[in-house]
Amino acid sequence: MSEKTILVWFRNDLRIHDNEILSEAVRKADKVLPVFIFDPFYFKTSATGALKTGSFRARFLLQSVADLRKNLQAFGADLIIRTGEPAEVLTELAEQYHINEVYHHREVAPDETEVSERVEAALWKMQLNLKHFIGHTMYHKEDLPFPIKDIPDSFITFKKKVERDSTVRPCTVSPDHVTTPEITDAGEIPTLVELGVPEPIDDPRAVNTFTGGETAALNQLHQYLANNQQNNQGKNRVVQSSGLSPWLALGCISPRQVYWEVVNHQRENHLHGAEPLMLELLWRDYFRFMFKKHGQKFFRSEGFNSEAPDVATNQNDLFEHWKHGETGVPYIDAAMHELNATGYISNYSRQAVATYLTKDLQVDWTKGALYFEEKLIDYSPASNWGNWAFVAGVGNDTKSNRYFNAAKPTVQLESKSDFITTWLATDEGASTIPA
Repeated sequence: MSEKTILVWFRNDLRIHDNEILSEAVRKADKVLPVFIFDPFYFKTSATGALKTGSFRARFLLQSVADLRKNLQAFGADLIIRTGEPAEVLTELAEQYHINEVYHHREVAPDETEVSERVEAALWKMQLNLKHFIGHTMYHKEDLPFPIKDIPDSFITFKKKVERDSTVRPCTVSPDHVTTPEITDAGEIPTLVELGVPEPIDDPRAVNTFTGGETAALNQLHQYLANNQQNNQGKNRVVQSSGLSPWLALGCISPRQVYWEVVNHQRENHLHGAEPLMLELLWRDYFRFMFKKHGQKFFRSEGFNSEAPDVATNQNDLFEHWKHGETGVPYIDAAMHELNATGYISNYSRQAVATYLTKDLQVDWTKGALYFEEKLIDYSPASNWGNWAFVAGVGNDTKSNRYFNAAKPTVQLESKSDFITTWLATDEGASTIPA
């Protein structure tokens, strides 16, 4: 009897824990071939010089892939790494290693789903099946109290019904060992230069530093839990950000694993205070399911409305001032300087700069969403475009308290003196934009 070999195509699921495609492949096949592909599409430069994937996120990705390879090697396997168009690479590997089936996690954004469709069509010509799994959400879509097409557009309604009627599934059990075919050429991880991305320059003012990979993600989660336990002691409880968003975006850790580790830790230690993290995970689920429901509407200037918001006649000039941190509003400029220098800003800052761009400057919100796509180390299509649409007032539910914090008046923004001093310290002064 011939052996069965399943190719596991890693994408935004760069982990071993709670990874259904890996565990299921190990269970069903004699041998498993783990593969990651650097698709040149995600590293292209636009006509205006903008990168689709900025330096900080690209470096984080390389680190995450390297960590996945190291972890797989600890399980007796290896990770094949290639650079090229996925449909071409996967069909070549399928033929070379006599693959019987290909597993991958389903995506929801158009760019990613188009890649899957091309891969599926190419494999179908070889009479091979591309099997889809769902592994990017806390709640499984089949456990929701409504079909995707009937998901409430109101986040508040969605939250109430899901928390009342749904449960989070247990994590998938990780394999004890991964057996691969004899791999003749595992391939090297490309450098940023080879991908056409400049090396990032680390700014000494950065408060947050991120190293990619499942190992770092687990360390971050456990540090958060330890801090949460410490902050629960005494009279004054302190709510701390988890800082997990970059690893969640690349799937170095699953929302489901985060959920259960937090729940179990709190139960064992009789703690409270993780509600903001649980809310973050639920917002991530909501936007992914809304993306699945509405698709391309998230990328239109008019969003879910019949018309796009009015924009200023000189919006291109205004946008350039905004993205370079030259608006003349100290907090806005400081936040943009931090974003450009580090690839990361707080959710408070994201709300502030998004609101300022769309409401005060009257610039098309999709320009801001595209800029965040390039710059953010924790960019996730559904969360990014969903949040921007809601901030701009073209989301389906403009009354819910979004994951981005509620807008704050400019006078409050300008009072953040320490932050402003840090990020405008090297500037002679923010310029004032033309009226």
